[in-house]
Amino acid sequence: MKAEIELELQLNRRKEVGGYRFLKKPDEGLLDFSSNDYLGLAKMKSIHDHNSNFVDNGAAGSRLLSGNKSYHEELEGFLSEFFKAKSALLFNSGYVANLGVLSAVPQKGDTVLIDELSHVCIKEGVRLGRAKYFNFKHNDLVDLEAKLKNSEGNVFIVVESVYSMDGDLAPLKEIVALATEYEAAVIVDEAHSTGLYGEKGFGLCCDLGLEDQIFARIYTFGKAVGAHGAAVCGSKILKEYLINYSRQFIYTTALPHYSVAAIQNALTYRMHHPELWSNLKSKIDLFKALLKKEINSLESKHSVQGIILQSAEEAVHFSNYLNRGGFDIRPILSPTVAKGKERVRICIHAFNSEEEITNLCDHINQYFK
Repeated sequence: MKAEIELELQLNRRKEVGGYRFLKKPDEGLLDFSSNDYLGLAKMKSIHDHNSNFVDNGAAGSRLLSGNKSYHEELEGFLSEFFKAKSALLFNSGYVANLGVLSAVPQKGDTVLIDELSHVCIKEGVRLGRAKYFNFKHNDLVDLEAKLKNSEGNVFIVVESVYSMDGDLAPLKEIVALATEYEAAVIVDEAHSTGLYGEKGFGLCCDLGLEDQIFARIYTFGKAVGAHGAAVCGSKILKEYLINYSRQFIYTTALPHYSVAAIQNALTYRMHHPELWSNLKSKIDLFKALLKKEINSLESKHSVQGIILQSAEEAVHFSNYLNRGGFDIRPILSPTVAKGKERVRICIHAFNSEEEITNLCDHINQYFK
C-alpha cells in the first residue's frame, strides 16, 4: 500500500540518523539501572498481593456511567489527605492526567507558559485546548517574567517539579512568587517527585510548603510508587470542573480495583518507611562521588542521573558497552532530548547495592579513560 511505503521511508530515515526506536524486554541477567522504580516498590510482593480481597477484575465502565466504585472514592479521600489537598481526582496515567487538565482548563483567550523541557504530554495537552501557549527557557525566571508581562487572559504556568531527563528541580518558590505577582495559576507535574520528597513521600510542593499556592498538582503512581495511575489534586471546584469537562476523564474506563489497592498500599508503606528515601539519597551520593569529575555527567541530585554524549551513535555505543558489562541502561536520543544532548539515562535505586554502584562507576570511568 502507498501509505505503508511512506511509513517505511520515514522509518528508514530515522534509522539513518541513529534515532530508530524498538521494543526491548529487560534482560533478567542485567542489573536494573534503567527503570523509574526508584524505591523498589514495584517489586514488593506484599504491596501488590490482593487475591484474598477480590472485588472485581475491572470497573466495567467510566466513572460517570457504571464505573464509579466505593474503592475509587475511598482512595481519592486518602489521596487528598496524603497530598494535603482539598480534593483529588483519579486518572489512568500521568500522561492522561496532564492531557485532561491542560486541554480542559485553559480557555480561548488565556495564555499557558510552559517550561521548554516539560514532558511531551504537557505540550500535547495545551495543543488540544484553545488557549495560546508559549515555551519559556528551562528554569529561567527572567524569561518567564518577560513572557508573563505579555500574557493575556487567565495565565497558567506549567512546570515539572523534577525533570525526567536531567533530574533537576524547578525553582518552585520563585515561580510561585512570580505567579502571585502577575496573578497567574501554577500547575505542577509531580511525576518524578511523587513518593520521594518529604517525610511521607508527598512530593516537592508539599515538602516546600507550597501546596496551598499551587492551582493543580498532578501526581503519577507509575514511578517511585511502583503502581499505575495518577491523580490531580487541587480545589473542589477544580475536581468538579474536570468531572464535567475533561474528556480524558469522562470517556475512559475507570481504574480496576487491584490498581487502586496497589496505589494505597504503596503510599501507606512509603509513609511508614522514610528510610527508603534516605537510603536512596546515600546511593545517589555514592554514585556521584565515585564518578570521575571530568566525565560530562548531569548535575542532578535526584535518582535520575546520566552521561551526556556527542551524538546518537555514541550514546548507543556507550549503552551497548554498559549492557555487556551487565547493566540495564538505555540510550536517550533525539527528539526525546535535543541533538547534541544525547545521553545514557542512569537511574539509581534504593535496591541497588553499593557493590553494584561501585562496579557501574568503574565501568563508566574505564570507558572514558
